[in-house]
Amino acid sequence: MIVGLDTSVLVRVLVGEPEELAARAASYLLERQDAGDQVWVSDWVLAETYYALQHHYGVPKKDVLDALRGFLAAPGIRCPGEASQVLDTPRLETAKPGFVDRLIHRDYLRVGAEELVTFERSAARLPRVRVLTA
Repeated sequence: MIVGLDTSVLVRVLVGEPEELAARAASYLLERQDAGDQVWVSDWVLAETYYALQHHYGVPKKDVLDALRGFLAAPGIRCPGEASQVLDTPRLETAKPGFVDRLIHRDYLRVGAEELVTFERSAARLPRVRVLTA
């Protein structure tokens, strides 16, 4: 069986709060692992979790990225999108463009876009990007 994980579950697992919900989420994931199921985590869930952990829980960017990498490395966890490749970017916590902008870029290219059009000058470091100027 394949199940899709929501942000609310991933945040509870990574933060451990509230304790009762975190325990239930962890228990569910272990049940899926024991059953040999795959738990899929979308790029959207990873992006939401990235922001939630920083802005609501005060977790530094590097620690959030490390936590996401660690979670995706767990048995039975799969990311069908682009996040696994983006998370492999060296020094992603200080990279410009950052995690979410790189997810957007890779997702467009994956579905066949010829280029990403943006006003973000840092995106020019990525392939097939057109930066509009005033």
